[in-house]
Amino acid sequence: MSQTVVLKVAMSCEGCVGAVKRVLGKMEGVDSYDVDLKDQRVTVKGNVQPEAVLQTVSKTGKKTSFWEAGEPAEPVAAV
Repeated sequence: MSQTVVLKVAMSCEGCVGAVKRVLGKMEGVDSYDVDLKDQRVTVKGNVQPEAVLQTVSKTGKKTSFWEAGEPAEPVAAV
């Protein structure tokens, strides 16, 4: 069954983006993915299990967690 998994990944540069893309490109069941450096968000679509996607991306050494529902895409400035 195809589903969408959204992760929050601590990425600081294009090298980080490349590392995430490399591991996702090798993952079985992934149809497509989008890596957003600015928002530190990774969206994966395909016949995948959320926990497996989380573990795969974690192999890059980057802090990785599930994107929480209702979490803002960009940090909100405190005034």
